[in-house]
Amino acid sequence: MLVDEQRSPDLSVEPARGPVAVLGLGYVGLPVVLASVESGLEVIGFDIDTGRVAALEIGHSPVDSLSDKSLDKALATGRVSFTSDPRSLAAARTYVICVPTPLRDKLPDLSMVTEAVDLVARVLSPDDLVSLESTTYPGTTEDLVAQRIEAVSSLVPGRDYSLVFSPERIDPGNQEYRLENTPKIVGGVTDQCTAAGAAFYRRLTNHVVPVSSPREAEMAKLLENTFRNVNIALVNELVVFCRELGIDLYEVIRAAATKPFGFMPFYPGPGVGGHCIPIDPAYISWRVRQLGSSFRFVELATEINDRMPNYVALRVAEMLNSVRKSLNGSSVLLIGVSYKPDVSDVRESSAFPLARQLMRSGAVVSWHDPLVPEFVVDGTPVPAVKTLAAETLDNVDLAVVHTDHSCLDLEALIRHVPLVLDTRGTLRGRAFNIQGL
Repeated sequence: MLVDEQRSPDLSVEPARGPVAVLGLGYVGLPVVLASVESGLEVIGFDIDTGRVAALEIGHSPVDSLSDKSLDKALATGRVSFTSDPRSLAAARTYVICVPTPLRDKLPDLSMVTEAVDLVARVLSPDDLVSLESTTYPGTTEDLVAQRIEAVSSLVPGRDYSLVFSPERIDPGNQEYRLENTPKIVGGVTDQCTAAGAAFYRRLTNHVVPVSSPREAEMAKLLENTFRNVNIALVNELVVFCRELGIDLYEVIRAAATKPFGFMPFYPGPGVGGHCIPIDPAYISWRVRQLGSSFRFVELATEINDRMPNYVALRVAEMLNSVRKSLNGSSVLLIGVSYKPDVSDVRESSAFPLARQLMRSGAVVSWHDPLVPEFVVDGTPVPAVKTLAAETLDNVDLAVVHTDHSCLDLEALIRHVPLVLDTRGTLRGRAFNIQGL
């Protein structure tokens, strides 16, 4: 159940005093750093990547949605320092763990969480606050984090220090919703832990949502992105059938979205990617398997989304066949290779399996993405097309719009490429040489 802030006197507790240490300075951790500095707190930003730390120290932001200007503003306060030295963490009284939790062979990999927790455990003091923001399966905070801290420090959460889970809700590239105006869920191992965590996060965000325990908070994050994964799978499967039936699925979705209740529009695409949607459902499935069951609904959705790159490759072959060309030997240009528009993040991008399938079929693959510095598939750098111009597009047989960045000159494709497969619906109805999924 949600904890009622108005009826719970414990939620007026003051947060731990002293500097805040943020472990992990990527898409999740860096916004926490800047918000903490903005609120007047002193902050220690920690990351094992010495190159990233060096860049941050000179005001260069590695995160698309956070500008160098915002980082310079934080540095100018004198309240933030960046380091790769674990000894610096000892000065903190609040610890926020924001390290990645990727999948390895489709299984959760919490090695970076474990390493971060061990660093915190070695310097943790009574009355400190520890918050885990990294996405994980239900039970991690109470089982893995609490037990490792107790094993190292003998400190028990709720008695000696406060321990909470507060899932990150960062949406890279979203200019409307940021850390400060996105409600923050907080679940502690005791009511007093929840109170301490809520007091800290109220300094960073406009709305804190306390819940009964870390397990509810952990599951809430997984539900949010599993909901998206399942609904994307629904339209991804529908787009295949609708094409066979001669139905414009985009028109169908627009029509359905006019209903003012009970419907939310989702759109088909070349697959799913990023640090959440392909990852979070796997954490639920893994945890359910530990109970001796299977989460068939989620696993089916993942299977559907995972096969979309192969479907896109099939569509490429069909379009080339329609003009009496073979995929083997044809020049195929991927437009955009990051996982979503207007970000440079390529983690779990469907561009990788798509390029892999096209190359295995003999296509000569190249790519264009002004936001991404390199595109390497299975250890092999894929040749880049730096600009979309007549001279660079003359030899392209087919272009695939994989990621529709707002900065792309897609008009050049219409003018200079004989066939365009638009996987995002951006160019629908613009010219005879454009087809959709």
